[in-house]
Amino acid sequence: MERVGEHPVPSGPLAPRWRAWSLVPPRAGARGSALIVVENAGSATWHSHGADGVQLAYHWLDPLGNPIVWDGIRTALPHPVPPGTTIELDVPVTAPRPSGPYRLAFDLVEEHRFWFSEIGCAMLDIPTEVAPRITARRLGVLVHGGHGPATAAALAAQEEQLVADGAEAVAHLVAGAEPAPDWSRRLLDAHAEGWAAVGGAVATAGRPGRLAPWQPGGGRNPRFGHPLLLPSLLAGLEPCEHEGLPAYAGDDALFDGRIVVRLPTRSGRRRA
Repeated sequence: MERVGEHPVPSGPLAPRWRAWSLVPPRAGARGSALIVVENAGSATWHSHGADGVQLAYHWLDPLGNPIVWDGIRTALPHPVPPGTTIELDVPVTAPRPSGPYRLAFDLVEEHRFWFSEIGCAMLDIPTEVAPRITARRLGVLVHGGHGPATAAALAAQEEQLVADGAEAVAHLVAGAEPAPDWSRRLLDAHAEGWAAVGGAVATAGRPGRLAPWQPGGGRNPRFGHPLLLPSLLAGLEPCEHEGLPAYAGDDALFDGRIVVRLPTRSGRRRA
């Protein structure tokens, strides 16, 4: 663990003294963890009351100290911490998007009342480099129902080379689907930025019908109100089915209307 050097500790009832820390190297958008050792150097006992009372949390700041994510995940104290007592806490930490240099600032909060830093207490401020979500740009493809010549030709024309083994993410297509040439690059860019699931627009040969919400022309939307169709998923995620197509309806998902797959009428879709 990294030892914390001397830092200002106010006199009074609420005064943390940060002792040590360790941090799992963070990846953009992913949940990791930290181990924090902090001493109650004040005169009042710290109490957590479920999700209320004193909690350990964190802020993500840019290198100049501007807040990027202020309300980090809360970690309750496992027991009352009287004055002069040191406690070690295992803290879940979700990294921001995109990758790059940040400052990770741990802070205590009296929930619904104030942050300790707002009353003059020092935060544990750690310069942190957040790595891309994926370690290598390796995209695999699973074509449900067989490739077909149109799909095979579209995949051969991709800007990024596709892999059969060791993929960081797997994109799900159907027979007859024709992804645009920049499809693989945009998927990998979004995964590197920090998204576990990425889906885009579906262009149909005829009238869009039920697929109208997924037609090209929209922007990027992390709160898309529909499942992602023909998604690309990081390891550990599995597709479901929606409108007869492979889909994803979970969290940590991005819809990007610039990522386009052309889908011939009813290609790969089950008839109702």
